[in-house]
Amino acid sequence: MAKYKLTWKDLTLDDFRTYLFALFKAFIPKKKISNLDQLEEFIQSKAAWVSQVTLYSYLKTRMGTRYVLHFENDKFMDSVNLAKWNIYSTSLQDLTFFIFSYLRDNLNYQDTDKAKELFLKILDDEISNKMPLDIIQEAKKNFEERLGNINWDNYYLDRPFNPSALSLFKWAPISDELKALDRSIVLNSVILKWDTVKKEFKERIKF
Repeated sequence: MAKYKLTWKDLTLDDFRTYLFALFKAFIPKKKISNLDQLEEFIQSKAAWVSQVTLYSYLKTRMGTRYVLHFENDKFMDSVNLAKWNIYSTSLQDLTFFIFSYLRDNLNYQDTDKAKELFLKILDDEISNKMPLDIIQEAKKNFEERLGNINWDNYYLDRPFNPSALSLFKWAPISDELKALDRSIVLNSVILKWDTVKKEFKERIKF
């Protein structure tokens, strides 16, 4: 498994931006989503928000007051970075499938081929943000496998965000013993964050 270096400075500037300002952003008026470019931005930003907030909140809860000190450990940072990108890649898939399933069933939007197009474009854009290439390739493979089995008419109704919830549980650099105790809490925390995203999407979509 390749290692991806991340410094405390990098984490503060890039990863915690969404985490620290999530509450502030909640009060900014939201524009309607009326075209594919705006839909792409929504998918990318909300998948990043859910994956980062849930991962760092879980780490902070388990590490307590010594939370920040752990980020000086290179081995730990490798694990955090690996978790961050893997959870994000699954979150992107979940949200993309949810949105296009919802659009098809509720707004009669039939061009579901755009789901793959937007997903691949987001991944290509993430290369400049140093998303590891092996994780990008695995994400593309997983997307194709899920795409071949998806039922667009009801995906959005059938626990659409379970994969990203399970991804947080799998990749978070927490001991297996603690994870066993945390399973239901961790999974529910992710689903609750997605409920917020779903609500915002339904209020903003105007296709």
